[in-house]
Amino acid sequence: MKTLFITALAMATAVPIAHAQFGSGIVYDPAQSAHAAQQILQANQIYTTTLKTTQNVIGAYNLAQRMANLPQSLYMSYSNLGRQQWITLTQPANTYGNSLAWMNAASTGYGASSANQTASVQRTSQISGYSSLSLQGQQAVATQGATVDLSDAANATSLQTVGSIRANSIQREADISQLEAASHSADPAQHTEMATLQRINQALLIELRTQQETNQMIQAQALQQMVGRKVQQDNLKSLFLLGNSYQQIFNTVTPQQTSAGTQWAFHY
Repeated sequence: MKTLFITALAMATAVPIAHAQFGSGIVYDPAQSAHAAQQILQANQIYTTTLKTTQNVIGAYNLAQRMANLPQSLYMSYSNLGRQQWITLTQPANTYGNSLAWMNAASTGYGASSANQTASVQRTSQISGYSSLSLQGQQAVATQGATVDLSDAANATSLQTVGSIRANSIQREADISQLEAASHSADPAQHTEMATLQRINQALLIELRTQQETNQMIQAQALQQMVGRKVQQDNLKSLFLLGNSYQQIFNTVTPQQTSAGTQWAFHY
């Protein structure tokens, strides 16, 4: 078509502007020839535009077809992803009947405080004769008693935290499995923009809950560490108190021993 257009255009420009007669009375009109060349050029442009439009339509159709087949051809290849299941706690022997309550609390989070007491040495109230002790003696006993109380509270908190997380893990696993099934489904309805955004939102919520549980575990561990540091501080303070009273006790006891020894030596 381009060759025909160039030939017609050359004929239109090469012939002088005049009316030439050919045999049989045919008259060549240069103006008509130029108009015909212009029509040929427009037809060529229309053809080119139509060809490009057709190619774009075919490309869009092929893309839509590939997208429609995408879940079946790609997503199903990820359906064999391994799952990390929660390991079930091994049930104890419960020889003396005080282990099962602790294990139930570690699995469900219920009754953590009483279970901790049941599986441990029972906490006693104030020891007899506490009120008759000196101020320093009362402080030493109260310090150790506070350590016991705080340790029991920290242990019960940790036990309840772990049990609650393990109890929620069943529903958490079901939610994750549902998201996984929808993500790997070959149903095109599961791969629309709204469905995908909804799954992303649900996955973010699960991640937030998991982070919250992690923070609770860190908090429980921090409480345990604080109680441990308290024990260290109590021991260190006790050494200072002992060192501070050592000289006074030594000065009080030593003269009595020296006087008794002198009297014994003088007697003999």
